Amino acid sequence: MLTLTLFDLDHTLLEGDSDVLWCEFLMDQGVLDRAEFGARNAAMDHDYRAGTVGAQEFCEFYVSTLTARTVDEWQPLRRAFLDGVIAPRIKPAARALVQRHAEAGELLVMTTATNRFITELTAAHLGLPHLIATECERIGARFSGRTSGTLNMREGKVTRLNDWLAERQIRLAECNSTLYSDSINDLPLLLAVRHPVVVDPDPRLAAEAAERGWPVISLMA
Repeated sequence: MLTLTLFDLDHTLLEGDSDVLWCEFLMDQGVLDRAEFGARNAAMDHDYRAGTVGAQEFCEFYVSTLTARTVDEWQPLRRAFLDGVIAPRIKPAARALVQRHAEAGELLVMTTATNRFITELTAAHLGLPHLIATECERIGARFSGRTSGTLNMREGKVTRLNDWLAERQIRLAECNSTLYSDSINDLPLLLAVRHPVVVDPDPRLAAEAAERGWPVISLMA
């Protein structure tokens, strides 16, 4: 049986939320206006953690920060974001967990609601060879500020995973699958895998884990 191990990113492997941190970074760089974006960014983070924000609203709010620039135009800032903001927020315990699964020869996938453009360097940095993320629409070479396809959030994470596996002629039911996640938003995928593992959970997921007898670990030490 194929061993498939899935990792959520934000508040799981990463101390913080990539989208929120990206906005803070862009405000620090003067790309976004703090007076306009600061409060909206904090409110979106709060509603996401509570599981109350709509998936489309959440994903497109953050994808909109990329509007009208190309990948090449964003690349210097994206690299600086990884090096200066993201990498220091990945704790040794998270790195060791990924390494342990990699050494076991498992199929490793990062699955995140955050868009691919922000997270693909993070996946590579962690040594995770596969990434399922929310996709950004482009018009020509430029980001439109909208998402494309099924959002990789809540039930969409299950849909996107099954589609990704089907492309490789694999069925989730035939895998010895594990998911590491912190968020109530990932409950559908946690219920779909054989081995759900809850990581530094939000209050609602902590209650679910206690009720269902799921293991709970911390990677933030």
